[in-house]
Amino acid sequence: MHPDELYPLVKVMLTAKCVEKKTSVWLLQPHWAFCYTTLQKVSRSFALVIQQLPSDLRKVVCVYYLVLRALDTVEDDTSLAIEVRVPILRNFYCNFYDPQWHFSCGTKAFKALMDQFHHVSTAFLELDSNYQEVIKDITKRMGEGMAKFLCKEVETIDDYNEYSFYASGLCGLGLSKFFYVSGREDLAPESLSISMGLFLQKISIIRDYLEDINEVPKCRMFWPRQIWSKYVNKLEDFKYEENSVKAVQCLNEMVTNALLYVEDCLTSMSSLRDPAIFQFCAIPQIINMGNLSMYYNNVEIFKGVVEMRRGLCAKIIDQTRTMADVYGAFYDFCCIMESKVDCDDPNATSTLKRLEAILKTCRDSGTLNQRKSYTFSHQTNYNIPVLIIFFFIMMAILLSTKIP
Repeated sequence: MHPDELYPLVKVMLTAKCVEKKTSVWLLQPHWAFCYTTLQKVSRSFALVIQQLPSDLRKVVCVYYLVLRALDTVEDDTSLAIEVRVPILRNFYCNFYDPQWHFSCGTKAFKALMDQFHHVSTAFLELDSNYQEVIKDITKRMGEGMAKFLCKEVETIDDYNEYSFYASGLCGLGLSKFFYVSGREDLAPESLSISMGLFLQKISIIRDYLEDINEVPKCRMFWPRQIWSKYVNKLEDFKYEENSVKAVQCLNEMVTNALLYVEDCLTSMSSLRDPAIFQFCAIPQIINMGNLSMYYNNVEIFKGVVEMRRGLCAKIIDQTRTMADVYGAFYDFCCIMESKVDCDDPNATSTLKRLEAILKTCRDSGTLNQRKSYTFSHQTNYNIPVLIIFFFIMMAILLSTKIP
């Protein structure tokens, strides 16, 4: 249905193989082999962009990501009593210096990460002390915040903002400090770095509604009561068909809340100078903006997983090079969202106001005539045999060509 995405999809697959070769020297050491292998298993979308960073930052961000995933694994394991998890979260940063420390929790790759955390600690101790201090500080603050919200529900929008700050805003702050310490970027204003994280976190909370509410043995609730209580008596009521209208209205308010951070994100990305760092920051932001446009007014969020198709993700990864690409993508996805706004929705006015502000920012950039459209392709009725032949021709070309 989308043959224009075939070439980017194949190219990204082969680029991933090339990126693996860049890290091959580290795979000779067991701790780095574990870190890079585990990164591939526990990351939904960040592994490729992390591994395309310059070698010094690649190691730092790999360790940072695994540390925060480990912290998140402790927070998320509801089979453990809160009394067990709270002290572990609060003291997690101390474990970097104990090569014997591990803690069994989580499932699958996350359990392996926790069981063999000594590999991550070993890698951490090989980093420059300036990077170590950033990781230690962010982990300490994030662990304290997560511990706080294990003992406290997300009641108000202020609570929601605070939790999102601990869960991901701090992550954005840490990344901006890494870029500064590396000498590749100026130190970004804290508010902008935090907004980058908040935007991604709030989209994640929206996406994970069903997974969180169905968590066994105890559900997790991160949607703020101040928002959802306008529509139902209990947050889990959104799962039921009879509440689908109210569920979508609440969803739209959650999406509108997330849109508050877009302009800060655009400002932050526009200040980046290093091409690899720019792509590392811009690609997840674009993909998540695309996901947000899919979530808006979409009752399927309450029935299962809603995600951007892989071909479009590959197209974004392949084509994102400049701020013109970013403005163009955000503009396209905002237009899609705008076309879905129902005038009868109680949040329609607020949503349209936010979208228009973002669209104006994109138009004012003066770059929209340079954009590559990621979204408006409606071709159908393709000849399948021709596409298969085309696929193998491209594979042959790509395999014989050095990928930049």
